[in-house]
Amino acid sequence: MTDLGRVLIAAAERCPRALAVVDGERRFDYEGWLDTASRLAAGLGTVGLGRGDRLAVIMQNCWEMAALHWACQLAGVVAVPLNWRSGAGELDYFLTDSGAAALAFDASAAEAAAGSACAAGLRRIAAGTTAGGTIAFEDLLSAPAEPTPRAGEDDLSLMLYTSGTTGRGKGVPRSHRAERAAALAHIAQNCYRAGERTLGVMPLYHTMGVRSLLAMAPLGGAFVCQHRFDATGALGLIEAERITTLYLVPTLYYDLLASPGFAEADISSVRKLGFAGAPMAEGLLRRVSRAFRPELFVNHYGSSEIYTFTIDQDAAAKPGSAGKAGINQRIRVVEIGAGDPERIVPAGSEGEVIASLESEEAFAGYWQRPDADARALKQGWYFTGDVGYCDADGDLFVTGRVDDMIITGGENVLPAEIESVLSVHPAVAEAAVAGLEDERWGQQVAAFVVRAGPVDSGALDAHCRASALAGFKRPRTYVFVRAIPKSPVGKVLRRLLIAGDYEEDEGGAGAGSQARSGRGA
Repeated sequence: MTDLGRVLIAAAERCPRALAVVDGERRFDYEGWLDTASRLAAGLGTVGLGRGDRLAVIMQNCWEMAALHWACQLAGVVAVPLNWRSGAGELDYFLTDSGAAALAFDASAAEAAAGSACAAGLRRIAAGTTAGGTIAFEDLLSAPAEPTPRAGEDDLSLMLYTSGTTGRGKGVPRSHRAERAAALAHIAQNCYRAGERTLGVMPLYHTMGVRSLLAMAPLGGAFVCQHRFDATGALGLIEAERITTLYLVPTLYYDLLASPGFAEADISSVRKLGFAGAPMAEGLLRRVSRAFRPELFVNHYGSSEIYTFTIDQDAAAKPGSAGKAGINQRIRVVEIGAGDPERIVPAGSEGEVIASLESEEAFAGYWQRPDADARALKQGWYFTGDVGYCDADGDLFVTGRVDDMIITGGENVLPAEIESVLSVHPAVAEAAVAGLEDERWGQQVAAFVVRAGPVDSGALDAHCRASALAGFKRPRTYVFVRAIPKSPVGKVLRRLLIAGDYEEDEGGAGAGSQARSGRGA
């Protein structure tokens, strides 16, 4: 039973009356959820979609999108979930690149669908809107339910697109076997048990959102939809639906704690926390741990290409640690730029993190991108582009991206270490570090800071001097900003900081000022 269609059928047989999906007033038990997904699978067949065809889906986290995902698994159709914030031009690229045979969208993406030249030539399924659709979502539900899986374990389940923070995203095709293995690893590594309830707010076009959805089925657990994140609404759902587990990017934990209603919210049902997508600064890690006091606090390090690299199930005990290889994985840290998986660096030395492609969770290569395969896939290993080191205990610390490396006066500096130091200052809400062009040093270290209280560059420089941070790593420039620019899933967009594409916080001393001019210790 390594295809996902049979996973859903088994869930409905195992616990037909268990709550499966919640979306506002709509509530589905597993028997009803299988019926809905089966009708949709049959409906996809009536509009000409068959095994191996790609269905692009551009929706917020609604029950319709979740149902289409499961319908694709039953029908053998390849789901291609897309960012609902995409414009018409971006949608053209995704539809063309994926070779999509049809497009499903909701009101959040109606404008992009209407403006897409490529979409105009496709079958268009509209959910919750009449704008631009050729087929109503509700009409697909009128097909008779046929819960018959049409995909095998080696067929494609979905194709995710990488976030494309430095360019257009790459297609990441993933098989049923890999998706099921990743879902089971998610369950095991987060110590989930029967009947868990998770907040379904991480986008279903992102690996974290897909994992949250799929992992609930084997457990008879509930996926509680939140169409788009807002902290007040999330706290309301946690309380009303007795959410037991959260799996979020660090930004969303920050927003929850910063919500005016957090102190009064009943979060007692939440027992297990997990985060991924970006490192969690030490200051935020401590605050989240104190606020929730979870039984389990997991730092999950992975990617769309291979769901799990490493896991740390007690994230607060060793801040910054990404732990050890996941249950389906092997990892190494190798010399940067060598491209050789055998050039392993000693403990304590930084290098590029690589992960084994033998993992059951791994993809087989990018969609129609042999150039990307040549850069990232070498001798059975996936070269992540992340920089890190293993400590004496064998725990991995991810210190940045190869592309984020700041070279100042011939010294290599990675932002994460500096960001961690700044994050524990009580007047710092968030901090991001990037390298700005400098005629003398090549690049200078610049810190972009969102304040939590009154502070200036002099105070932050004194804080860094009092830390263990090496002199050449301390920021030479502090810029106080209203918000750190991030991707939809919380990754810092350093290229925007470097380009000056941010809004300065002009209310405090030191905004945009240089802390010091020299490089001395």
